[in-house]
Amino acid sequence: MAQQVAVIGAGLMGGGIAQVAAVAGYDVVLRDVTPEALERGLGTIRTSYAKFVEKGRMQADAAEAALARITTTTDLDAVADADLVVEAVFETLEVKAGVFRELDRLCKDGAVLASNTSAIPITSIAATTSRPESVVGTHFFSPVPMMKLCEVVRGYKTSDEAIAVARAFAEGVGKTVVVVNRDVAGFVTTRLISALAMEAVRLLESGVASAEDIDTACRLGFGHAMGPLETIDLTGVDIMLNAASNVYADTQDETFAPPELLRRMVAAGDLGRKSGRGFYDHG
Repeated sequence: MAQQVAVIGAGLMGGGIAQVAAVAGYDVVLRDVTPEALERGLGTIRTSYAKFVEKGRMQADAAEAALARITTTTDLDAVADADLVVEAVFETLEVKAGVFRELDRLCKDGAVLASNTSAIPITSIAATTSRPESVVGTHFFSPVPMMKLCEVVRGYKTSDEAIAVARAFAEGVGKTVVVVNRDVAGFVTTRLISALAMEAVRLLESGVASAEDIDTACRLGFGHAMGPLETIDLTGVDIMLNAASNVYADTQDETFAPPELLRRMVAAGDLGRKSGRGFYDHG
């Protein structure tokens, strides 16, 4: 079982993973490229803990202890002692491959190297290292402290031992795990939501129904907690565009081809909740 965990990237996903790991008792090294990014990430974690305390879901001393277990750094060499490293950087193979080449060089033998990718095949990431058997996918969901699922993804050469370590970690931080045995682009969840979301955007784009009515149809007709366009706004229009594009690039299946409307929204900066406007006004 991993005791020392390193998380690469202090954004929404990386910070959330560090947060739940610290609550579960892991010593966490949280790394990002600038002190400002680390301070933002740590500030978000601190605020989240405070909300849990305020709602009676966490004791104040437990929150303080968890925060004390998180060490921040801009030095990637700090991963040297980690048993498990979880990468949570920008969702492109080029960026992730650069990180994994460095992790391969710096991490100790036996360390498990995990990627929080939602769509990029683990085999492609693992191929940039000399230890593909140690590379595994751990796809957490946003917001990490609230969402209960984690996809643990096997690449072509991922060992059973790496899968076991990743699964134990995800379950140890309170998640229910589904194992994806073949790392097709998009795995299970991103593949499903991309198909639904791209079709929802096409229906809106062609004037078949309003965003509100499309989402209502999915909530009430299918029992979904959120409609697909609401989900895109929550996830980030740019994030969904990248995810669908990755699946489309791998499959060449037009089901996953991002509609022009989605690209225009990203170009205009309408990225969903984080920008204040997406398919809905969040101002």
